[in-house]
Amino acid sequence: MYPELVEESLETMYGFLLDQVEVLRDRTILRELSGGLTNRNLLIENDRGKFVARISSNSSSLLMIDREAEYQNSLLAAKAGIAAPVIDYLPGKGLLAIGYLEGRTFSASDVESNLSRIAMSCRQLHGADTFVRDFNMFDIQKNYLTIVEDRGFRLPSNYYDFADALTLTRKALAVLDEGTVPCNNDLLPGNFIDNGSTIYIIDYEYSGNNDPCFELGNIWAESFLDLDCLEELVTAYYGAYRPEKIARAWLLALVGKYGWTLWASIQDSVSHLDFDFWSWGMAKYDLAQSEFTSSYFTKALQIATEK
Repeated sequence: MYPELVEESLETMYGFLLDQVEVLRDRTILRELSGGLTNRNLLIENDRGKFVARISSNSSSLLMIDREAEYQNSLLAAKAGIAAPVIDYLPGKGLLAIGYLEGRTFSASDVESNLSRIAMSCRQLHGADTFVRDFNMFDIQKNYLTIVEDRGFRLPSNYYDFADALTLTRKALAVLDEGTVPCNNDLLPGNFIDNGSTIYIIDYEYSGNNDPCFELGNIWAESFLDLDCLEELVTAYYGAYRPEKIARAWLLALVGKYGWTLWASIQDSVSHLDFDFWSWGMAKYDLAQSEFTSSYFTKALQIATEK
């Protein structure tokens, strides 16, 4: 036993909850893992192995997170061999227990140097059995905006100015819409874990059936890479140079930045986590403004409609 590795404050806060999952009892190690802006991730180790307890925060419902869907989709992703095994789930109590994946958590530079491997991991995830719900950032952005307006949360200046551009984007993307696949939809660098042979994908809070180009564009955007990297990622995913898919991924990444800005506004108002959500969101909004008004935006709208 190594009681000095059990953080006393975490034990006080979460010990009773963790004890409700048999394999999480008799903890020799309990410490918090970094990352997680809508939950706390706890590492638990005992003589049965190493596990992660994902404990959700009180802002989940406002953020359009469905914990039952997260659980079900985590099972499906694990079945596809691309995610951590699911150990247990306590509905209504905010606890999802998964196995601990040994490996290196990616940084943005790791994403940049592993684009072809990431594309293959995405294809593996996207080939999983159909997820239990859909994810559409156009609809989510609309719902987020209603929440922000109804509750009087902070709204970035000139946010409404890009409503027409958003409508044009949705119409352009409808032209060559090829349907949806199971997606993670929130692939920050930290949601990739590389064990040397497989790049696993973790954290299925926002998972749902979606356009695969949203996944690719979001990966690129969250790592703040240049356009050449998006071309490389999309080309590796489709196995050929597809300019209409590159434009589609770029446009969906832009829609993501515009929508995630409101996610940050909600979190800035309701989250108890020690994180500057407003600055995080404004960084995305600044990029969205510059891209909506760029010459490439008009070009991408056209390219995305031409096969």
